[in-house]
Amino acid sequence: MDVRRRLTLLAVTIAATPLILGGCTADRKEAAGEAPGRVVDPAVALTPADRTRDVPISAEVGTSVSHGRVTGVKLTDDKGKQVSGEPREDGSSWVPSTPLENGRTYTAEVTATGKKGRTTVGRTTFTTSPKSTRQAIQSTLYFAGNQTYGTAIPVTVAFDPPIPKEARAVVQRRLFVKTDPPQPGTWSWVADGKQVEYRAPDFWKPGTKISVRSGLAGLPIGKEFVGDDDRRSTSKIGRQVALEIDNATKQMSVFQDHKLLRKIPVSLGKPSTPTSSGKMVIMEKHDFTTFDTRGSADPYVVDVEDAQRLTWGGEFIHAAPWSEGDQGNINVSHGCTNVSATAADWLMGITQVGDLVTVKGTEVRLDQGNGWTAWNVSWDEFVKGSALPVPPGLKPAPTLNPGHPGAVAGGSAPAPAPSASGG
Repeated sequence: MDVRRRLTLLAVTIAATPLILGGCTADRKEAAGEAPGRVVDPAVALTPADRTRDVPISAEVGTSVSHGRVTGVKLTDDKGKQVSGEPREDGSSWVPSTPLENGRTYTAEVTATGKKGRTTVGRTTFTTSPKSTRQAIQSTLYFAGNQTYGTAIPVTVAFDPPIPKEARAVVQRRLFVKTDPPQPGTWSWVADGKQVEYRAPDFWKPGTKISVRSGLAGLPIGKEFVGDDDRRSTSKIGRQVALEIDNATKQMSVFQDHKLLRKIPVSLGKPSTPTSSGKMVIMEKHDFTTFDTRGSADPYVVDVEDAQRLTWGGEFIHAAPWSEGDQGNINVSHGCTNVSATAADWLMGITQVGDLVTVKGTEVRLDQGNGWTAWNVSWDEFVKGSALPVPPGLKPAPTLNPGHPGAVAGGSAPAPAPSASGG
């Protein structure tokens, strides 16, 4: 079964006014009123325009400057309190650190500095809208704070209802990721709009700090919806661990820092309930859980220990003492990867949420979006899912030994609960 958590977002993008310059160099100077040797004061154009009303609380201060650059932004509310924020990397706007408040008036002062230190200050005053009566799209950020994740963890945001294609660029523009040290990546949407994932061309380098903001509160999404909340989290990347499961041999190979630690016999899904082949990521870890599939075509209830989720549809790695005689020989599970109780306990001490798990040789392929599937496609295919342009220079690093196992190149209704089927 294939049940996913979903979310809703709403955003407004404030576009900076483009400057159109054409002709030869002399013509450009003449059109700009700049004679040879003359110093021209910088000019500033801002959005929202002065005295604009009903501005969404997700608003940014759009900045367009000619003959200079932005050197300062000050945004204050109608009580004189200053709002913190920072510019976008492309300089197109200045983004408040938190959502603005409904029904408040704000004044932005933007300082631009040109040649020889000449400055111009642009000002605009605008008023935010009352609290929206539109339905909020429920969003879930699957990247908790103060955690240590595996090198394959994608930053994932889910939506309920799904985000339509025409609204995805607006939403994506309000999803921010920073890495230290820098390791840029991009967002990619699952085709049905229920989930968007962020990753770099290569797996995260151990020790990387990742800070995420899902700034969707009050964001207009299409004509019917708004975003639900503004969320932040910061976590780090731990050691490199990868699991490779081969149906042909019925063995799991466990690698840490590209070195084989152990091989473990497994029993995968029987022909009527096969395990998915593909690149998955460990999503959850449970010392104890219950698989309950009552209401399905194959109902059962079973308690399991040391369970690690791989898909929304209910595929886990878990202890299965009842199938230890079959492990390494035949497939008898309902789609899960069965291992011995001793091996499952050992794995729980080795793995992290975000570790890569590769399964090969089974009867079915993993469906995109059935879990955190950002690594189940090539980089070229992944970037096609972005609703915004992706820098052309963003490419995977060459893999020194691509055939090496475990290799890592480069360094307001609640959402339905995911299936706990297992087997």
